[in-house]
Amino acid sequence: MTELLNTLYIQTPGASLHLEHDTVRVVIPDTPQRHVLPLRRLESIVVMGNIQVSSQLMSRCAEDGRPIVWMSRGGRFLNRTDGPTRGNVLLRHAQHLAHADPVARLGIAQACIAGKVQNSRQVVLRGARDATTHKTRLREIAQTLAEAVDSLPDIQDVESVFGVEGNAARVYFEAFALMLRTDTGIDFPGRVKRPPTDPANALLSFLYGLTRSVVHGACEQVGLDPYIGFLHGLRPGKPALALDLMEELRPFTADRLALTLINRKQVRLDHFETLPGGAVQLTEEGRKQVLTQWQAHRKKEHPHRLLGRKVPVALLPAAQARILARHVRGDLPGYLPWTL
Repeated sequence: MTELLNTLYIQTPGASLHLEHDTVRVVIPDTPQRHVLPLRRLESIVVMGNIQVSSQLMSRCAEDGRPIVWMSRGGRFLNRTDGPTRGNVLLRHAQHLAHADPVARLGIAQACIAGKVQNSRQVVLRGARDATTHKTRLREIAQTLAEAVDSLPDIQDVESVFGVEGNAARVYFEAFALMLRTDTGIDFPGRVKRPPTDPANALLSFLYGLTRSVVHGACEQVGLDPYIGFLHGLRPGKPALALDLMEELRPFTADRLALTLINRKQVRLDHFETLPGGAVQLTEEGRKQVLTQWQAHRKKEHPHRLLGRKVPVALLPAAQARILARHVRGDLPGYLPWTL
């Protein structure tokens, strides 16, 4: 059985992290209480905003293979420190060859988007079941998404796959707006990013940042190159493979969680703040609330068709990265996305 380790999230401005024997000591300004956690229980550390990390702790985490991720207070991924590159170089070579093969690249890109659109459809169908209004429109959108999935096998190039994804995303985000309860005071004007200018988009961007971080780590853990993708193009500093693999996970790990948090009023308007220039982000209390629910969400188990058993949400990125690795090595005839 795989042990689920914890992720330490630090967001208090001015806090600092230090190595103390085999533990990490968290120093919070104006707080005399000691905060010490054993390193062996931590899978990773995520710091947000103005946080100091000692060089001794960074060195120890690199030695242990425990990544430290820096994110902005709004949830934007900034950088990641880790130890030496792990994994078999032959796997990365096979990955590069698959990227250079137009047929292999197209097949993986189709699978990533098929997984994303199918999971988006399941989110919409669940919303239609629970809705008191807009049931008919939500079912129509679910049908449109089903047709998008059915069209993917006939697509002949990666650019056209993006076209299917773009059209599906447009109607899906229409459904997202319809699935928000009106009594929450939070509406969704459509996807706005870099920066988000409303609470719903700020929450989505924050959750997408968390998802990207764990998927990036899963790629490196398995030994894949996070920067050589199949759907997203190559660009310096762009983790294309991490972006590929997070596509199928976003509707479940981010979108559905965001809907739950807003509709249950676990996240409210007063959990957001507007910055100079109009950007909106979660407050410190808002981030704390979201991170608490994110951690609880990651412990839930869901069926995995290929593995034939239930898998915790926290392990889905690594499971999918291993499936992709098996495919590029030639052990599986195709990449099989995880679907609800």
